[in-house]
Amino acid sequence: MKNKSILLFLFLGLFAQAQEKLVIDKEEVVRIETELASDKMEGRAIFSPGIDLASAFIEGEFKKIDLSYFKDLKNYRQEFDVKGKAANNVIGILPGKSKPDEYVIFSAHYDHLEMAKEGIDKIYNGANDDASGTTAVIALAKYFKELGQNERTIIFVAFTGEEVGGFGAKFFSEKMDPSKVIAMFNIEMIGTESKWGKNSAYITGFEKTDFGTILQKNLKGTNFNFYQDPYPKEQLFYRSDNARLAAQGVPAHTISTSKMDVEANYHKLSDEVSTLDLDNMTEIIKAIAISSQTIISGEDTPSRVKK
Repeated sequence: MKNKSILLFLFLGLFAQAQEKLVIDKEEVVRIETELASDKMEGRAIFSPGIDLASAFIEGEFKKIDLSYFKDLKNYRQEFDVKGKAANNVIGILPGKSKPDEYVIFSAHYDHLEMAKEGIDKIYNGANDDASGTTAVIALAKYFKELGQNERTIIFVAFTGEEVGGFGAKFFSEKMDPSKVIAMFNIEMIGTESKWGKNSAYITGFEKTDFGTILQKNLKGTNFNFYQDPYPKEQLFYRSDNARLAAQGVPAHTISTSKMDVEANYHKLSDEVSTLDLDNMTEIIKAIAISSQTIISGEDTPSRVKK
């Protein structure tokens, strides 16, 4: 019995060390963010050549990670029409080990704005809005794939059309059975410091479920804090891609650091990679990974939004 206890102790120690080696790497965050917000993407406006480039890049990242396809799709593109024009979300999944029909979603929108009509700089790069969130989704996909411990199925989705009416999230949500969606982590503008400074972010609709409380619990012992949305008058819970599923009762929340009252580069040509705090952004992505663990494992199930 003593020898068995020693072997178990050694095994657990090696397992913990293996987990510690899995990190969300800042260099990868910088690489992905820089590509998504590059000038060649021309602002990633829906229906533009630039958003086609962005879609292809995200699809390539999902392929490298070796994510599975969503439902009956033959590739990572979920295609649909918007007023007769072709558009697509990009989706990859990690099937759950013991709870494959229970879904946890990590999402962000990869579209941004059309190019300016005049001026030297005509490109709305959208580095914070929302290349930062899309970068987080890709980094989290890589992390959870390597970790290989998700009991629930994880869906990683980059939405299009958020800036023009949330068309991508609408189409995706209509294809989902909300009763099977356990939680949605929508990530929107995490490239700048929150009003509380570094190592912090807020959760929209915090009071509507115990989603945020679960995340806070899982971050005990770290130097990171999640807070309630400090901008209630902005109605942010209803203004991003989480809103469609939240309206159906899903604990679907947006994580952000955007200072909505004083965000200097929001929807401006100056929203470029050089304005982001990429060290802090990496720490935010790490915090999302840590705080989501018990939901992904099936240990915690957030309460539903009252319809």
